[in-house]
Amino acid sequence: MNEVTPNAALARGATPVAPTPAGQAGALPAGHPAVRWGRVGVLLMNLGTPEGTSYWPMRRYLKEFLSDRRVIEVPRAIWWPLLNLVILTKRPGPKGRDYASVWNNERDEGPLKTITRGQAEKLQAAMGDRVVVDWAMRYGKPEVDQRIQALLDQGCDRILLVPLYPQYAAATSATACDQAFRALMKMRWQPTVRVSPPYHDDPVYIEAVASAIRRDLAALDFEPEVILTSFHGVPKSYLMKGDPYHCQCVKTGRLIREALGYSPERMRTTFQSRFGNEEWLKPYTDETVKELAAQGVKRLAIVAPGFTADCLETLEELDGENRHYFEDGGGTHFAYLPCLNDGPEGMRVIEHVVARELKGWVD
Repeated sequence: MNEVTPNAALARGATPVAPTPAGQAGALPAGHPAVRWGRVGVLLMNLGTPEGTSYWPMRRYLKEFLSDRRVIEVPRAIWWPLLNLVILTKRPGPKGRDYASVWNNERDEGPLKTITRGQAEKLQAAMGDRVVVDWAMRYGKPEVDQRIQALLDQGCDRILLVPLYPQYAAATSATACDQAFRALMKMRWQPTVRVSPPYHDDPVYIEAVASAIRRDLAALDFEPEVILTSFHGVPKSYLMKGDPYHCQCVKTGRLIREALGYSPERMRTTFQSRFGNEEWLKPYTDETVKELAAQGVKRLAIVAPGFTADCLETLEELDGENRHYFEDGGGTHFAYLPCLNDGPEGMRVIEHVVARELKGWVD
Protein backbone atom coordinates (compact mmCIF):
# COMPACT_ATOMS: atom_id res chain seq x y z
CA MET A 1 0.00 0.00 0.00
CA ASN A 2 1.47 3.34 -1.03
CA GLU A 3 1.06 5.23 2.23
CA VAL A 4 2.81 6.34 5.37
CA THR A 5 0.36 6.50 8.26
CA PRO A 6 1.81 8.03 11.42
CA ASN A 7 -1.56 7.94 13.17
CA ALA A 8 -1.82 4.19 12.70
CA ALA A 9 1.78 3.82 13.83
CA LEU A 10 1.09 5.85 16.95
CA ALA A 11 -1.82 3.57 17.76
CA ARG A 12 0.68 0.70 17.82
CA GLY A 13 3.07 2.68 20.00
CA ALA A 14 5.55 3.41 17.19
CA THR A 15 7.45 6.65 16.62
CA PRO A 16 5.55 9.15 14.41
CA VAL A 17 7.05 9.74 10.97
CA ALA A 18 6.88 12.46 8.36
CA PRO A 19 8.21 13.02 4.84
CA THR A 20 11.79 14.30 4.54
CA PRO A 21 13.27 16.19 1.58
CA ALA A 22 14.57 12.87 0.28
CA GLY A 23 11.06 11.46 0.37
CA GLN A 24 11.92 9.05 3.20
CA ALA A 25 10.28 8.75 6.58
CA GLY A 26 11.93 10.41 9.54
CA ALA A 27 11.07 10.99 13.18
CA LEU A 28 8.80 13.95 13.84
CA PRO A 29 10.04 16.57 16.31
CA ALA A 30 8.34 16.76 19.67
CA GLY A 31 4.94 18.44 19.51
CA HIS A 32 4.59 18.07 15.73
CA PRO A 33 1.03 17.19 14.66
CA ALA A 34 0.53 13.72 13.27
CA VAL A 35 0.61 13.55 9.47
CA ARG A 36 -0.92 11.14 6.99
CA TRP A 37 0.38 11.28 3.45
CA GLY A 38 1.41 9.27 0.42
CA ARG A 39 -1.90 7.78 -0.72
CA VAL A 40 -3.92 8.36 -3.90
CA GLY A 41 -7.64 9.17 -3.80
CA VAL A 42 -10.37 9.05 -6.42
CA LEU A 43 -13.54 11.13 -6.01
CA LEU A 44 -16.51 10.27 -8.22
CA MET A 45 -18.79 13.31 -8.58
CA ASN A 46 -22.37 13.31 -9.82
CA LEU A 47 -25.10 15.93 -10.02
CA GLY A 48 -27.12 15.45 -6.84
CA THR A 49 -30.43 14.47 -5.36
CA PRO A 50 -32.74 15.80 -2.64
CA GLU A 51 -32.66 14.28 0.83
CA GLY A 52 -36.40 13.66 0.73
CA THR A 53 -39.47 14.13 -1.41
CA SER A 54 -41.45 16.44 0.88
CA TYR A 55 -41.66 20.19 0.40
CA TRP A 56 -38.68 21.45 2.41
CA PRO A 57 -36.03 18.93 1.28
CA MET A 58 -37.14 19.54 -2.30
CA ARG A 59 -37.03 23.31 -1.81
CA ARG A 60 -33.48 23.16 -0.36
CA TYR A 61 -32.28 21.01 -3.23
CA LEU A 62 -33.91 23.12 -5.93
CA LYS A 63 -32.62 26.33 -4.38
CA GLU A 64 -29.02 25.09 -4.35
CA PHE A 65 -29.31 23.72 -7.88
CA LEU A 66 -31.11 26.66 -9.46
CA SER A 67 -28.95 29.25 -7.69
CA ASP A 68 -25.85 27.96 -9.46
CA ARG A 69 -24.70 30.56 -11.98
CA ARG A 70 -23.28 27.77 -14.14
CA VAL A 71 -26.77 26.28 -14.47
CA ILE A 72 -28.83 29.45 -14.78
CA GLU A 73 -27.09 32.29 -16.60
CA VAL A 74 -30.07 34.66 -16.47
CA PRO A 75 -29.09 38.01 -14.86
CA ARG A 76 -29.57 37.82 -11.09
CA ALA A 77 -31.89 40.83 -11.02
CA ILE A 78 -34.34 38.89 -13.15
CA TRP A 79 -33.71 35.38 -11.86
CA TRP A 80 -33.63 35.99 -8.07
CA PRO A 81 -37.25 37.14 -7.65
CA LEU A 82 -38.49 34.54 -10.14
CA LEU A 83 -36.66 31.77 -8.29
CA ASN A 84 -37.51 32.76 -4.74
CA LEU A 85 -41.02 34.14 -5.20
CA VAL A 86 -42.38 31.77 -7.85
CA ILE A 87 -40.33 28.65 -8.57
CA LEU A 88 -39.38 27.74 -5.01
CA THR A 89 -42.99 28.25 -3.96
CA LYS A 90 -44.63 26.19 -6.68
CA ARG A 91 -42.15 23.55 -7.88
CA PRO A 92 -41.14 21.64 -4.71
CA GLY A 93 -44.53 19.95 -4.38
CA PRO A 94 -44.93 18.62 -7.95
CA LYS A 95 -41.22 17.83 -8.22
CA GLY A 96 -41.35 15.95 -4.95
CA ARG A 97 -44.15 13.77 -6.31
CA ASP A 98 -42.04 13.07 -9.38
CA TYR A 99 -39.13 11.97 -7.19
CA ALA A 100 -41.46 9.86 -5.05
CA SER A 101 -42.40 7.86 -8.15
CA VAL A 102 -38.78 6.67 -8.56
CA TRP A 103 -37.60 6.86 -4.93
CA ASN A 104 -35.59 4.02 -3.37
CA ASN A 105 -37.85 3.50 -0.38
CA GLU A 106 -35.66 0.80 1.14
CA ARG A 107 -32.72 3.18 1.48
CA ASP A 108 -34.87 6.33 1.59
CA GLU A 109 -32.90 8.04 -1.15
CA GLY A 110 -33.00 8.87 -4.84
CA PRO A 111 -31.79 6.29 -7.36
CA LEU A 112 -28.89 8.50 -8.41
CA LYS A 113 -27.45 8.28 -4.91
CA THR A 114 -27.94 4.51 -4.71
CA ILE A 115 -26.25 3.89 -8.05
CA THR A 116 -23.36 6.33 -7.54
CA ARG A 117 -22.59 4.69 -4.19
CA GLY A 118 -22.61 1.33 -5.94
CA GLN A 119 -20.21 2.62 -8.59
CA ALA A 120 -17.80 3.85 -5.91
CA GLU A 121 -17.95 0.58 -3.97
CA LYS A 122 -17.34 -1.52 -7.08
CA LEU A 123 -14.51 0.74 -8.22
CA GLN A 124 -12.89 0.39 -4.79
CA ALA A 125 -13.14 -3.39 -5.03
CA ALA A 126 -11.60 -3.33 -8.51
CA MET A 127 -8.74 -0.99 -7.53
CA GLY A 128 -7.92 -2.77 -4.29
CA ASP A 129 -5.64 -1.00 -1.83
CA ARG A 130 -3.87 1.00 -4.54
CA VAL A 131 -6.29 3.92 -4.12
CA VAL A 132 -9.00 5.22 -1.82
CA VAL A 133 -12.33 5.70 -3.64
CA ASP A 134 -15.07 8.05 -2.47
CA TRP A 135 -18.08 9.77 -4.03
CA ALA A 136 -19.92 13.07 -3.71
CA MET A 137 -22.78 15.10 -5.15
CA ARG A 138 -22.48 18.63 -6.51
CA TYR A 139 -25.86 19.49 -4.98
CA GLY A 140 -27.05 17.90 -1.77
CA LYS A 141 -25.20 15.17 0.10
CA PRO A 142 -22.59 13.77 0.42
CA GLU A 143 -20.95 17.14 -0.04
CA VAL A 144 -17.85 17.57 -2.19
CA ASP A 145 -15.79 19.48 0.40
CA GLN A 146 -16.46 16.92 3.11
CA ARG A 147 -15.48 13.98 0.92
CA ILE A 148 -12.27 15.69 -0.20
CA GLN A 149 -11.45 16.22 3.47
CA ALA A 150 -12.24 12.57 4.17
CA LEU A 151 -9.72 11.54 1.51
CA LEU A 152 -7.12 13.88 3.01
CA ASP A 153 -7.77 12.42 6.45
CA GLN A 154 -6.92 9.00 5.02
CA GLY A 155 -3.56 10.22 3.75
CA CYS A 156 -4.48 11.07 0.15
CA ASP A 157 -2.16 13.86 -0.97
CA ARG A 158 -3.04 13.17 -4.64
CA ILE A 159 -6.70 13.12 -5.71
CA LEU A 160 -8.28 12.38 -9.07
CA LEU A 161 -11.60 14.16 -9.54
CA VAL A 162 -13.96 12.24 -11.83
CA PRO A 163 -17.05 14.17 -12.97
CA LEU A 164 -19.42 11.40 -14.04
CA TYR A 165 -20.41 13.08 -17.30
CA PRO A 166 -19.25 11.58 -20.61
CA GLN A 167 -19.89 14.91 -22.36
CA TYR A 168 -18.49 18.16 -20.96
CA ALA A 169 -20.82 21.03 -20.13
CA ALA A 170 -20.22 24.08 -18.00
CA ALA A 171 -23.45 23.27 -16.14
CA THR A 172 -22.25 19.78 -15.19
CA SER A 173 -18.51 19.03 -15.34
CA ALA A 174 -17.38 22.60 -14.71
CA THR A 175 -19.62 23.28 -11.75
CA ALA A 176 -18.58 19.99 -10.13
CA CYS A 177 -14.95 21.09 -10.42
CA ASP A 178 -15.84 24.59 -9.19
CA GLN A 179 -17.15 23.03 -6.00
CA ALA A 180 -13.99 21.00 -5.52
CA PHE A 181 -11.80 24.03 -6.15
CA ARG A 182 -13.76 26.04 -3.58
CA ALA A 183 -12.86 23.38 -1.04
CA LEU A 184 -9.18 23.53 -2.06
CA MET A 185 -9.15 27.31 -1.60
CA LYS A 186 -9.74 26.83 2.14
CA MET A 187 -6.93 24.32 2.67
CA ARG A 188 -3.48 25.06 3.99
CA TRP A 189 -2.04 21.84 2.56
CA GLN A 190 -3.79 21.24 -0.72
CA PRO A 191 -3.61 17.84 -2.34
CA THR A 192 -2.25 17.58 -5.86
CA VAL A 193 -5.33 17.30 -8.09
CA ARG A 194 -6.11 15.88 -11.49
CA VAL A 195 -9.46 16.11 -13.28
CA SER A 196 -10.53 13.38 -15.67
CA PRO A 197 -11.56 14.79 -19.08
CA PRO A 198 -14.83 14.04 -20.87
CA TYR A 199 -14.89 10.68 -22.63
CA HIS A 200 -17.68 11.22 -25.14
CA ASP A 201 -15.77 9.55 -27.97
CA ASP A 202 -13.66 7.07 -26.04
CA PRO A 203 -13.88 3.68 -27.80
CA VAL A 204 -14.34 1.84 -24.49
CA TYR A 205 -17.33 4.02 -23.63
CA ILE A 206 -18.88 3.78 -27.09
CA GLU A 207 -18.55 0.01 -27.20
CA ALA A 208 -19.94 -0.34 -23.67
CA VAL A 209 -23.06 1.64 -24.60
CA ALA A 210 -23.45 -0.24 -27.87
CA SER A 211 -23.02 -3.58 -26.11
CA ALA A 212 -25.64 -2.68 -23.50
CA ILE A 213 -28.06 -1.57 -26.21
CA ARG A 214 -27.59 -4.83 -28.12
CA ARG A 215 -28.26 -6.83 -24.97
CA ASP A 216 -31.30 -4.83 -23.94
CA LEU A 217 -32.82 -4.87 -27.42
CA ALA A 218 -32.36 -8.64 -27.61
CA ALA A 219 -34.39 -8.98 -24.40
CA LEU A 220 -37.40 -7.09 -25.85
CA ASP A 221 -40.39 -8.90 -27.34
CA PHE A 222 -40.47 -6.39 -30.22
CA GLU A 223 -38.06 -4.70 -32.60
CA PRO A 224 -38.10 -0.88 -32.43
CA GLU A 225 -38.68 1.01 -35.64
CA VAL A 226 -36.84 4.02 -34.21
CA ILE A 227 -34.35 4.39 -31.33
CA LEU A 228 -33.77 7.80 -29.77
CA THR A 229 -30.51 8.64 -28.04
CA SER A 230 -31.71 11.32 -25.62
CA PHE A 231 -29.27 13.71 -23.95
CA HIS A 232 -30.04 16.28 -21.28
CA GLY A 233 -30.63 19.63 -22.93
CA VAL A 234 -29.13 23.06 -22.25
CA PRO A 235 -30.15 26.46 -23.60
CA LYS A 236 -28.98 27.04 -27.17
CA SER A 237 -27.32 30.26 -25.98
CA TYR A 238 -24.77 28.14 -24.05
CA LEU A 239 -23.69 26.54 -27.32
CA MET A 240 -23.40 29.96 -28.97
CA LYS A 241 -21.16 31.12 -26.11
CA GLY A 242 -18.73 28.28 -26.79
CA ASP A 243 -19.89 25.33 -24.68
CA PRO A 244 -18.80 22.10 -26.48
CA TYR A 245 -21.63 20.01 -25.04
CA HIS A 246 -23.85 19.92 -28.13
CA CYS A 247 -21.01 18.87 -30.41
CA GLN A 248 -19.89 16.13 -28.04
CA CYS A 249 -23.43 14.76 -27.69
CA VAL A 250 -23.92 14.67 -31.45
CA LYS A 251 -20.59 12.87 -31.89
CA THR A 252 -21.48 10.34 -29.19
CA GLY A 253 -24.82 9.68 -30.86
CA ARG A 254 -23.17 9.21 -34.25
CA LEU A 255 -20.49 6.86 -32.93
CA ILE A 256 -23.03 4.70 -31.11
CA ARG A 257 -25.21 4.56 -34.22
CA GLU A 258 -22.26 3.56 -36.38
CA ALA A 259 -21.17 0.91 -33.86
CA LEU A 260 -24.66 -0.60 -34.08
CA GLY A 261 -24.86 -0.26 -37.85
CA TYR A 262 -28.09 1.76 -37.86
CA SER A 263 -29.15 4.45 -40.31
CA PRO A 264 -29.64 8.08 -39.20
CA GLU A 265 -33.38 7.60 -39.71
CA ARG A 266 -33.56 4.63 -37.37
CA MET A 267 -31.33 6.02 -34.58
CA ARG A 268 -31.70 9.74 -33.84
CA THR A 269 -30.17 12.13 -31.33
CA THR A 270 -32.53 14.34 -29.29
CA PHE A 271 -32.41 16.57 -26.20
CA GLN A 272 -34.68 16.48 -23.14
CA SER A 273 -35.48 18.23 -19.85
CA ARG A 274 -35.90 21.82 -20.98
CA PHE A 275 -37.77 24.43 -18.96
CA GLY A 276 -38.55 28.09 -19.35
CA ASN A 277 -39.24 30.02 -22.54
CA GLU A 278 -35.70 30.15 -23.95
CA GLU A 279 -34.81 28.00 -26.95
CA TRP A 280 -32.86 24.89 -25.99
CA LEU A 281 -30.85 22.40 -28.00
CA LYS A 282 -32.96 20.70 -30.66
CA PRO A 283 -34.57 18.41 -31.63
CA TYR A 284 -36.53 18.08 -28.40
CA THR A 285 -37.10 14.53 -27.18
CA ASP A 286 -40.74 14.98 -26.16
CA GLU A 287 -41.73 16.68 -29.42
CA THR A 288 -39.91 14.01 -31.44
CA VAL A 289 -41.75 11.25 -29.56
CA LYS A 290 -45.10 12.91 -30.27
CA GLU A 291 -44.20 13.46 -33.93
CA LEU A 292 -43.14 9.84 -34.41
CA ALA A 293 -46.41 8.59 -32.95
CA ALA A 294 -48.35 10.98 -35.17
CA GLN A 295 -46.42 9.68 -38.20
CA GLY A 296 -47.54 6.14 -37.46
CA VAL A 297 -44.46 4.74 -35.74
CA LYS A 298 -45.69 1.96 -33.43
CA ARG A 299 -42.50 0.64 -31.85
CA LEU A 300 -40.04 2.99 -30.12
CA ALA A 301 -37.04 2.67 -27.78
CA ILE A 302 -35.12 5.42 -25.95
CA VAL A 303 -31.63 5.24 -24.48
CA ALA A 304 -29.84 7.98 -22.49
CA PRO A 305 -26.07 7.57 -23.01
CA GLY A 306 -25.24 10.95 -21.46
CA PHE A 307 -26.32 9.76 -18.01
CA THR A 308 -23.96 7.45 -16.12
CA ALA A 309 -26.74 6.51 -13.70
CA ASP A 310 -30.49 6.32 -13.93
CA CYS A 311 -32.23 9.19 -12.18
CA LEU A 312 -35.37 11.31 -12.28
CA GLU A 313 -34.68 12.48 -15.83
CA THR A 314 -34.47 8.93 -17.15
CA LEU A 315 -36.86 6.94 -14.97
CA GLU A 316 -39.65 9.47 -14.60
CA GLU A 317 -39.20 11.72 -17.64
CA LEU A 318 -38.19 9.22 -20.33
CA ASP A 319 -39.76 6.00 -19.08
CA GLY A 320 -42.77 7.82 -17.64
CA GLU A 321 -43.73 11.04 -19.41
CA ASN A 322 -42.43 10.13 -22.84
CA ARG A 323 -43.89 6.65 -22.68
CA HIS A 324 -47.29 8.28 -22.11
CA TYR A 325 -46.76 10.72 -24.98
CA PHE A 326 -46.00 7.85 -27.34
CA GLU A 327 -48.80 5.56 -26.21
CA ASP A 328 -51.36 8.38 -26.10
CA GLY A 329 -50.36 9.22 -29.67
CA GLY A 330 -51.03 5.71 -30.91
CA GLY A 331 -47.74 3.90 -30.26
CA THR A 332 -48.11 0.29 -29.19
CA HIS A 333 -44.64 -0.76 -28.02
CA PHE A 334 -42.27 1.42 -26.00
CA ALA A 335 -39.04 0.60 -24.16
CA TYR A 336 -36.64 2.69 -22.12
CA LEU A 337 -33.17 1.06 -22.14
CA PRO A 338 -31.38 1.59 -18.79
CA CYS A 339 -28.19 3.57 -18.28
CA LEU A 340 -24.90 1.74 -17.81
CA ASN A 341 -25.21 2.33 -14.05
CA ASP A 342 -22.98 0.10 -11.89
CA GLY A 343 -23.42 -2.90 -14.18
CA PRO A 344 -20.52 -4.60 -15.97
CA GLU A 345 -20.50 -2.18 -18.91
CA GLY A 346 -20.74 0.88 -16.69
CA MET A 347 -17.96 -0.24 -14.41
CA ARG A 348 -15.76 -1.13 -17.36
CA VAL A 349 -15.99 2.48 -18.51
CA ILE A 350 -15.35 4.01 -15.09
CA GLU A 351 -12.45 1.67 -14.37
CA HIS A 352 -10.96 2.44 -17.78
CA VAL A 353 -11.20 6.22 -17.30
CA VAL A 354 -9.77 6.08 -13.78
CA ALA A 355 -6.90 3.73 -14.69
CA ARG A 356 -5.99 5.94 -17.64
CA GLU A 357 -5.95 9.13 -15.59
CA LEU A 358 -3.99 7.61 -12.68
CA LYS A 359 -0.98 6.72 -14.84
CA GLY A 360 2.17 7.94 -13.16
CA TRP A 361 0.48 7.89 -9.77
CA VAL A 362 -0.55 4.25 -9.74
CA ASP A 363 1.17 1.63 -11.87
